Amino acid sequence: MSKIIYLVAGARPNFMKVAPLIHQLRAEKIDFKIIHTGQHYDYNMSKIFFDDLNIPKPDIFLNVGSASHAVQTAKIIIEFEKVLLQDVPSLVIVVGDVNSTIACALTARKLGIKVAHVEAGLRSFDRSMPEEINRILTDQISDFLFVTEKSGMDNLRREGISPEKIHFVGNIMIDILKVNLERAKSLEHYKAINLEKESYALITIHRPSNVDYKEEFEKVIKIINYLQEKIKCVFPIHPRTKKNLKNFDLEESVKKENIILTEPIGYSEFLNLMQNSKLILTDSGGIQEEASYLKIPVLTVRKNTERPITIELGTNTLVGNDFERSKKYIDQILSNTYKTGQNIEKWDGNTSERIVNILKEVIN
Repeated sequence: MSKIIYLVAGARPNFMKVAPLIHQLRAEKIDFKIIHTGQHYDYNMSKIFFDDLNIPKPDIFLNVGSASHAVQTAKIIIEFEKVLLQDVPSLVIVVGDVNSTIACALTARKLGIKVAHVEAGLRSFDRSMPEEINRILTDQISDFLFVTEKSGMDNLRREGISPEKIHFVGNIMIDILKVNLERAKSLEHYKAINLEKESYALITIHRPSNVDYKEEFEKVIKIINYLQEKIKCVFPIHPRTKKNLKNFDLEESVKKENIILTEPIGYSEFLNLMQNSKLILTDSGGIQEEASYLKIPVLTVRKNTERPITIELGTNTLVGNDFERSKKYIDQILSNTYKTGQNIEKWDGNTSERIVNILKEVIN
């Protein structure tokens, strides 16, 4: 077994979480390889983030592509096992809650290789979400569980995880956000698309529960249409969302008078849009965190969240696809009567340093 660490990335949020670890491992002169499973294979949803975040090209690309959850997970397991058998690392680091996370964690553990899970312990308590299953199973087999907020520690203890495996290190998404804030600010991407500071809303919608069923998608569109009646909107469209707008013949149901529809964009450009927006309407987990750190109001089009600290101390409110509830909070934000966020413990940009300091014992 070599003293090398494997970092696994497979989808857009993973790339942002491995970037600070890459920089910290380099600073500590610790050997590592990046394994890109290819779970997201569209250029704008994958490669652009490696370029944008100054991440080196992956050492190994599994190229599994898109498929059903079962097929995709199985393909990752098969391909990742081949990699592990060629050069056995001392540790595999997985991040988040995508299929790549559970697939690579399971493969490593069955070969007796230690696993670290970054962003452990988050729970929505909704097992209809594939991500929830991935989180629970990954945490059960991991050796190091790195937690972003204290609710995660409570969840893991309740599930019987040994306390010595649990480490409250903070939120690694904030590491990369802080590093890129000034660069993103200088881009002024919002001006390039004819927007004015704090005079527009940013929209991201992509979850299957919101866009894979026509009736549910129509409810979300109703909220979007109300929002753009009140304020200019910009909407970088996820490939899944774009595809289903067409499949359900809903393209004409989105009012076009006050909304800018764009393709997915790079991280820095997106961060520029976030930091200059008046409010964000999203179903993304990571954006709930980033918006809370930036103190930007965020309305989450979900019935639950695995990140409750963003509601308790942050700027997040769950609205689901409930039109009246959404309307209420949109009006609050636009009238400046919405809640203000507070600082969250250990969301300070030093999470990757804490993680690497703990992991040194594995490879030394």
